[in-house]
Amino acid sequence: MNCLLCTEPSVKLFLEVDNKIYWKCEHCLFIFLDFKFRLSSLEEKSRYQEHNNDIHNSDYRLFLSKLFEPLKARLGARSRGLDFGCGPGPALAEMFKEEGYQMDIYDPFFFKDDVIFSKKYDFITCTEAIEHFFEPSKELKRLDSILVKEGFLGLMTTFLTDEKDFGQWYYRKDPTHVAFYQPKTFEVIASMMGWSYEIPTKDVVIFKK
Repeated sequence: MNCLLCTEPSVKLFLEVDNKIYWKCEHCLFIFLDFKFRLSSLEEKSRYQEHNNDIHNSDYRLFLSKLFEPLKARLGARSRGLDFGCGPGPALAEMFKEEGYQMDIYDPFFFKDDVIFSKKYDFITCTEAIEHFFEPSKELKRLDSILVKEGFLGLMTTFLTDEKDFGQWYYRKDPTHVAFYQPKTFEVIASMMGWSYEIPTKDVVIFKK
């Protein structure tokens, strides 16, 4: 089996737990849920609608600031951004708008407007979304295609730092989470895409094209 992320033919069975099967790529350390255990689109959307992502919630904004602050420090004043996979409450886009940045939003369930794929962006954010990607290689290439040269892609997801705890890990137990990334995985992504990268704080990675 080829890896869904780096496409290398180096995938092996990783774990069977809670009547689910997980695979691991030995090259990039990416771990993913077996296809047959994925939720349907209707089940996914129903789950996301349960999230309380109020754009004015101070705790949620504080959470998003882990990416917002280090990314903002790298941007020019007239930068144009896209919040990709923003969910029903695009709080991060609102935070950037409040700072004077032009922002578009996209979410396949709540704000599906494919016109974004005909535009170019100085920066793209993707917070708590890449763990939902069924085809991460395809999605990263799509994002690369609309990111300007020298542009930034800021990702936030909970990194897997100890494989031994994977079976009991709370992040794995969310039924919408199908893709799991280790710090090494981001190094491989950067090499694969021809990007540079930094990890400015816990669970945040910023790529530069």
